[in-house]
Amino acid sequence: MAIFQKPLVLLLFHILFISLLPQNITSSPTTEAEALVKWKNTLLPSASLSSWSLNNLGNYCNWTGITCNTAGTISALNISGQELNGTLAHFNFSSFPNLTSLDMSGNLIFDAIPVTIENLTQLEYLSFDDNFLNGTIPYQISHLQKLQHLDLGSNYLANANWSMFLDLPFLTHLNLYYNSLDLEFPTFVFSSRNLTFLDLSQNQLTGSIPESLFTYLSNLEFLNLNDNLFEGTLSRNISKLSKLTELHLGRNKFSGSIPDSIGLLRNLQVLELYNNTLGGSIPSSMGQLRVLQKLDLNQNFLNSSIPPELGLCTKLNYLGLAVNSLTGPLPLSFSNLTQISDLGLSDNFLSGELSPHFFTNWTELTSLQIQNNTFVGNIPPQIEVPDSIAELSNLQAFSVFTNRLSGSIPKDLGKKSPHLSYVGFSNNSFSGALPEGLCSGLALERFSVNGNNFSGVLPVCLRNCLNLIRVRLDENRFSGNISESFGFHPQLKFITLNGNKFTGELSSQWGKCESLTNIEMSRNKISGAVPAELGNLKNLEVLHLDSNELTGEIPAELGNLNLLFKLNLSNNHLTGDIPESFGKLSKLQRLDLSSNTMKGRIPKELGNCGSLLSLSLSQNNFSEEIPAELGNLGRLQINLDLSSNSLSGTIPSNLGKLKVLENFNLSHNDLSGRIFPSLSTDMSSLQMIDFSYNNLSGPIPLLQQVKKIIFIGNSFLCGDADGLSPCPSTSFKSSKKSNSSKKVIIGVIVAVVILLVSGIIIIVGCFIRRKKIAGSDLETTNSEKFESVIWERKGKFTFGDIVKATEDFSERYCIGRGGFGTVYKAKLFNGEIVAVKRLNITDSSDATTNNRWSFENEIRTLTEVRHRNIIKLHGFCSRDNCLYLAYEFVERGSLGKLLYSDEGADLSWDSRVRIVIGLAHALSYLHHDCSPPIVHRDVSLNNILLESELEPRLSDFGTARLLSTDSSIWTSVAGSYGYMAPELALSMLVTTKSDVYSFGIVVLEVMMGRHPGELLSTLSSDQDFISKDLLDKRLPLPTESISEDVKFVVRAALACTRTAPDSRPTMRSVAQELSGRTQTFMTGPYSVQLHESK
Repeated sequence: MAIFQKPLVLLLFHILFISLLPQNITSSPTTEAEALVKWKNTLLPSASLSSWSLNNLGNYCNWTGITCNTAGTISALNISGQELNGTLAHFNFSSFPNLTSLDMSGNLIFDAIPVTIENLTQLEYLSFDDNFLNGTIPYQISHLQKLQHLDLGSNYLANANWSMFLDLPFLTHLNLYYNSLDLEFPTFVFSSRNLTFLDLSQNQLTGSIPESLFTYLSNLEFLNLNDNLFEGTLSRNISKLSKLTELHLGRNKFSGSIPDSIGLLRNLQVLELYNNTLGGSIPSSMGQLRVLQKLDLNQNFLNSSIPPELGLCTKLNYLGLAVNSLTGPLPLSFSNLTQISDLGLSDNFLSGELSPHFFTNWTELTSLQIQNNTFVGNIPPQIEVPDSIAELSNLQAFSVFTNRLSGSIPKDLGKKSPHLSYVGFSNNSFSGALPEGLCSGLALERFSVNGNNFSGVLPVCLRNCLNLIRVRLDENRFSGNISESFGFHPQLKFITLNGNKFTGELSSQWGKCESLTNIEMSRNKISGAVPAELGNLKNLEVLHLDSNELTGEIPAELGNLNLLFKLNLSNNHLTGDIPESFGKLSKLQRLDLSSNTMKGRIPKELGNCGSLLSLSLSQNNFSEEIPAELGNLGRLQINLDLSSNSLSGTIPSNLGKLKVLENFNLSHNDLSGRIFPSLSTDMSSLQMIDFSYNNLSGPIPLLQQVKKIIFIGNSFLCGDADGLSPCPSTSFKSSKKSNSSKKVIIGVIVAVVILLVSGIIIIVGCFIRRKKIAGSDLETTNSEKFESVIWERKGKFTFGDIVKATEDFSERYCIGRGGFGTVYKAKLFNGEIVAVKRLNITDSSDATTNNRWSFENEIRTLTEVRHRNIIKLHGFCSRDNCLYLAYEFVERGSLGKLLYSDEGADLSWDSRVRIVIGLAHALSYLHHDCSPPIVHRDVSLNNILLESELEPRLSDFGTARLLSTDSSIWTSVAGSYGYMAPELALSMLVTTKSDVYSFGIVVLEVMMGRHPGELLSTLSSDQDFISKDLLDKRLPLPTESISEDVKFVVRAALACTRTAPDSRPTMRSVAQELSGRTQTFMTGPYSVQLHESK
């Protein structure tokens, strides 16, 4: 064929070259020995070559790694695994003319392979595997015409000039895995017709698998192309490789369906197709692979039922079908898989019963993973784990979490499974006691049974499991003495026992479990003191012992926990002072000591805990003054609760520095004096204030932005709040002052009247001349008809033109109603069409001047916004106590309307990706290119409009808010249900990260064809995988040209919906990554991996 033809001149050159080589080269042992010693001296000293010495010439053939032929010259050199460190630059290959085997694998040899290697003309075996060689593969290697085995794997070698390679007719083994090969498939391979072993895995080869491979390499027995960038469909001609025993095509970009012809590979023992984008069904022809031992189809888009024919593959010991969209029950034929040891079916939609026949026959089972399936349809009232599973003597892992399994666990489970190390029963409806022998092998490492109805005491053997790493028993009804249930567990990192009925005292032994990062034992009946030994846990990050019956003082040693960021000891019977050592907890974010009987002063050292977000000391007996140092907690945001104590003195004005604090509770104390004025000016984030039942006096500050204000129970406070008397007016203190005030008021009224009359005359004149004046500047005017008008620069029409075009907003021009108002369509005299939104918020006459000024400045800024993916705002008008916003009109309507209509099924993946990118750039512009930045605050499907070419346009800036603008009645928190960021449930502080979250929800909805809804809690938190069933099932699976873009968009959306605002990316980075299609979301702090198990 043409692809194997080389230029005639080149071919003749190689023939001439080979013919000129010496045919009978002789070499003396002295020459060979000198060459070896000379090369050895260029390496770093190594004791492994100590025998290589010219003083030892007489024993030359017994030197390390050397084999001699009958003539006494070297025929084989094997110095593999000797940790030799150096290069091949000084290795004299021409000194070894009779060498047939050279093995230098497993060393530290670096730099390039010298071209002089072509002098080893008798070489049949060459291995440089597992070194640090780099540079290109020299084509001179192909001059070794007797070569049968070539292994250059696990280096840093780059592409060769494959067209310069000669045919290697005797080559049977070629290994180039784990290098830096990219782009084209090495074409010289196709002329090596005797190849039986080919491994090109873990490179960056692209394109489809050449058909020539199937045509010319029919002797292949082993083919490994895992971990490359191959794409396209799998060829039906794969069946021509009839001698294959192992086929590895995992972790590429193959798409389409698995060809039926794969069932013709009757010698196949291993088949790996995992982590591609293969869809459709599992071919029933796979049942013909009767010697198949491993089948890995994990992480694809397979969406059929499992064919019963797979049960005919009775040699299977590994079957991986996890993370697909498989449906239906497990075929009963699976009971024939008597050699199965590892069965992974998790994260599908499998249903039905787990037949006892399975576990009776699966006697070799070591790992069963069936978690995260969805049982639907005709489900029996009780799906139980069969008793027969207890007979699995080789069982190592058993995970069935997040299903709808119920009943009790077989009482003998674990007794005959001494290697059982992982048990996962979480989030089911299991009940009863845990089997006594569950951990009898003492091999248990990960034990999760949380979220069930288990009861009784824990198995006694659990106390002696020294290898425990992670234990989750929370939200059950376990009982028993906690000191008897647990012992010394040196490897334990994570334990949660929340929501059970454990009793007893905490043992000092816990302080010896130095690997612990999490201890959570809330809501039990644990008594006694908090062990001081817990202060030895240098890795501890979370300590929750709340809602127990703990007594005594908090040990000062807890102040040594330098990594601690959550400490909750609330709702116990603790006494004494707060240890001053707590001031050393620099990483502490949440401290809750509420509902105890502690006393003394609040230590000023707490002011050093600069990372605190929440501090709750309520319902204790703390006394004396509130330390002013608490005002240094600049990050305190969620809560400061010192209520229900015996605190006295005044409220420190230094607390006014808590600018991001949202909830502030000092109620039920003995505080006196005035409330510091900066409470209303500096603490702008406050949403709840409760200063009730103290002895405070004076007027309360003006707190318009605060949602909940409680001052009741302060006899000497006055002001506009429930339970308080109005503050006495100062206008009656003297008649002289009163008369002066009246004169001032009359003067002000006269001046205002004059200004109003002048203003009306000017405005009327402007309206008369408005059509004569083009390109007028932005203006804010007052008149009898239009209370306030703000219009774009160089506007081509006026609000009056809109009123005329809509016949004063007649219902016949109404085109929609939403949460913020009614939308009208106006066709103007010049043919232009605009959309006008009449807001539901009225223009209150009680609005302060500052609020009106703030709102009008926002509108001015918004009329200056110019971006191709943002709806243009022409202007604003306040008229007859209504607010109107005029936008450009977009003809196709909202994205939400299109997505959920019949047309939504025709919205292609390309269009969806393009819409997402456009939306990302729109938000990036608002957040990063506008000064001050603009937060939209209501990003949803209904606020994204589409042009005729499906170009997205972000709309509805009547609800946008500028970050630098003070809060006002015009800009209260808004948003659409289902799109609002979770932090807004606790805080009304809107940031750009709120928009990022809403953007992520919109993107998921666009790609899924439905709102993520209840899936959101899984998708937006730490998770193990991205399920392939996320995509809109109305569309066919994405083709190879768009599939990576679709997956990348989903990953970006998941990064945007992280629960913690700080962990979300910025819109600028999102827009850049979506446009550039690099992999930041896969590797940075926003990474979301396909399989990232904890």
